Amino acid sequence: MSRKILIIDDEDDIREVAALSLETVAGWEVLVANSGAVGLERARIEKPDAILLDVMMPGMDGPTTFRELQKVPATSAIPVILLTAKVQSADQRRFADLGVRAVLTKPFDPLTLASQMEKILGWR
Repeated sequence: MSRKILIIDDEDDIREVAALSLETVAGWEVLVANSGAVGLERARIEKPDAILLDVMMPGMDGPTTFRELQKVPATSAIPVILLTAKVQSADQRRFADLGVRAVLTKPFDPLTLASQMEKILGWR
């Protein structure tokens, strides 16, 4: 079954590597957004199966974007996985307490990203 994934990250390299990885390894359709605001709009219109969301972004950061997604009925049920370079346990707990499905750390392994997401989301 083909999945539609939205990647919201301000870093071009991260978006490109993650998108290529998910398209090539899993055969998923990948949508991208370079900011929280653009991501909110794409999520509302496209209704992806899951969102891979960067924590640290200028303007609207990942946690704020997630909270905004939760306020809209059309996007509140979309599972969100945070991507972060912050690996401190306090940060990890704070992110998990938001209600996201999981927190993945950067740098991630492009070869295993799709299988990690499948496991987290129960898609196997």
